[in-house]
Amino acid sequence: MKLTRAEWHLMNALWRKSPATAKDVGEMLPKGTDWAYTTVKTMLSRLAAKGAVSERKLGPSVLYEPLLTRKAARVAALKALAEDAFGGAMGALTHFLVEENRLSPQDKAALAKLIDEKAKKGGRK
Repeated sequence: MKLTRAEWHLMNALWRKSPATAKDVGEMLPKGTDWAYTTVKTMLSRLAAKGAVSERKLGPSVLYEPLLTRKAARVAALKALAEDAFGGAMGALTHFLVEENRLSPQDKAALAKLIDEKAKKGGRK
């Protein structure tokens, strides 16, 4: 499931603390995100319609909880980026990150170690 930038803000809030009301989520949004309560509520309802969050009525309030995991959202975002910008090639994306010095020496060492470990296990995942 591909999330918009605005939806990432809402999901990050819910991944930090849930269940949460729309008011709670609005208070957890990044500084400068001055969305009205009604905007937050509408966007959370849209995320519920997409199956990313659940809505549970509790008295006069509605509680929201993530159904989409952070890992699943990251996988979808990375696949979309690879598809859109690199023709679906994860190797090309990784190569770009390394070539553009987007990875610290520690990140490069960790990546090399992970690749080596996966190669020894004989799997792609």
